[in-house]
Amino acid sequence: MADPLALRRSVVRDSLGVGIATGLYGVSFGAVSVSSGLSVAQACALSLVMFTGASQFAFVGVVAAGGAPLSGALTALMLGTRNTLYGLKLAPLLAFRGWRRPVAAHVVIDESTAMSVTRETQGLARAGFVTTGAAVFVLWNLFTLVGAVTGNLIGDPRSYGLDAAVGGAFLALLWPRLSDPRNRVIAVCAAAVALGVVPVTAAGVPVLVAGGVALLAGVLRSPATEAAEAPRS
Repeated sequence: MADPLALRRSVVRDSLGVGIATGLYGVSFGAVSVSSGLSVAQACALSLVMFTGASQFAFVGVVAAGGAPLSGALTALMLGTRNTLYGLKLAPLLAFRGWRRPVAAHVVIDESTAMSVTRETQGLARAGFVTTGAAVFVLWNLFTLVGAVTGNLIGDPRSYGLDAAVGGAFLALLWPRLSDPRNRVIAVCAAAVALGVVPVTAAGVPVLVAGGVALLAGVLRSPATEAAEAPRS
């Protein structure tokens, strides 16, 4: 039987690795934010309060493209709804109570979820979640500040390729889900619709439209619908 202490150390080590790698990426967000017109304080506030990378990049990307802040906020909100689904899975698994519950909710992100849901015990799940969430939160906010401050010193981050961080964040979010053929079809349809409305809509709206296509596909292919379409013996 595996040593429980050794298992915990392994989970913490792996979680710290993920947390450090993700947290360092915050420098890109800080640099892209100031180049998009946000102040250092605004960039740092987004990382502290919003704290979900893809949504943050989405908001900044819409603003940088000339879109309305409301459009950027709706785009970010749509991307952030996945964290609600993560929370439904994590709540009974982690079983935090009292003040720990809202604190834990703030660090429900892709990485903290991935490093906890596959664990064999609640103790290991909590170790993976807390270690990853804390590491990402601290480093992401620290390096957002570093990126925002140095972004004014190093010039336009597009010359270093940092503007690709927006597209990279979306791709990183989408890529693991493309192993399912149905998801690939939905992604292609959503991308086609988004490209089709680009010439006739404001910046940020195509992303919302693409999200609507994905939501519609999810409704049409709900478990109840699939059960009704399944062959009967």
